[in-house]
Amino acid sequence: MRRSGNLDDAEDAVQEALIAAARHWPDDGIPDNPRGWLLRAASRKMTDQIRSDQARRRREAASAAADVGPVPVSYDDDTLVLLFMCCHPVLTPSSAIALTLRAVGGLTTAEIAGAFLVPEATMAQRISRAKRRIQDSGVPFLLPDEAERAARLSSVLHVLYLIFSEGYASTAGSRLHRQELATEAIRLASAMRQLLPDDGEVTGLLALMLLTDARRPARTGPAGELVPLAEQDRARWNREMIAEGVALAVEAWSRGPAGEYALQAAIATLHDEAATAADTDWPQILALYGILERLTGNPMVTLNFAVAAAMVHGPAAGLALIGPLDKQLAGHYRLDAVRAHLLEMLGDTAAAIAHYRAAADRTMSIPERNYLTMKAARLNQP
Repeated sequence: MRRSGNLDDAEDAVQEALIAAARHWPDDGIPDNPRGWLLRAASRKMTDQIRSDQARRRREAASAAADVGPVPVSYDDDTLVLLFMCCHPVLTPSSAIALTLRAVGGLTTAEIAGAFLVPEATMAQRISRAKRRIQDSGVPFLLPDEAERAARLSSVLHVLYLIFSEGYASTAGSRLHRQELATEAIRLASAMRQLLPDDGEVTGLLALMLLTDARRPARTGPAGELVPLAEQDRARWNREMIAEGVALAVEAWSRGPAGEYALQAAIATLHDEAATAADTDWPQILALYGILERLTGNPMVTLNFAVAAAMVHGPAAGLALIGPLDKQLAGHYRLDAVRAHLLEMLGDTAAAIAHYRAAADRTMSIPERNYLTMKAARLNQP
């Protein structure tokens, strides 16, 4: 990206290099420096593309004339540079986040569309327009200064949150987790904290990721089936990650008024520190979700708030809270899944079965579909 100044060209060159690696490495063996091999192959591909087009030759000449020599930038720095560049203020926040999820996070257009609750074609157009605006703006491939970082930080953190969420709970496919995404999100959040050690929201986001990922070993059964939080074997949770996450969550709260990630980290702490599901401090979780809902206005937060309300005040209270979400989350499987769970708690078996089945039909995650289908089948047994 630094060499070409064009995100599309850079993506194409890297994809061609990866194809070449997939073709040669099985026979030739993995090279001693895989990253260097890929960079050289991508550079050759890019040079070929530039030479085949007169306009690209002019860009290459202009780039060479402006070159002031190699800049020693690490791989970690490069990823952060790309992260901040794609979240440039020339883009709307939604376009910046979508582009960054595609270019840095590696999510598919369909996955990003699902996160934004819009059609895939709409998201594809949004990403294409964002690429063009980045190219036309002439944004340099450099880490922004302190003032620019502050302007882009909210979008960058949201991107990392969405990458982690897709890694921890995949929205589509046969795998419940995509651990490579969750691990990369944690790595980038750690790098962000090194860059901005005094920012409470950066610290809160890293705490949230660690506290959530610590439960991953218990989230699947022997056959890869989904195990809900209340039924997980807590002895399998990663206690070292929990201890680190709790310490970071406490630090995030000490930085001043808690933001959305510090609040979510506090909720995750209450779940992780409960010895059993019955020991969970639901009244405190309900209070934190109430603050988070007022802060964000996010319908998914309202959905979680409703679950917490049901655990404290009964399922009827939770059902009353999710009623207004029918328009905001129309067709989203999680709304049906939560409604089914609350109806089951209320004892309305027939309605619970119908909503479990509706949720199963709407999710693209095979493990979640299997879980929801099994829930409906068990309730349907005489």
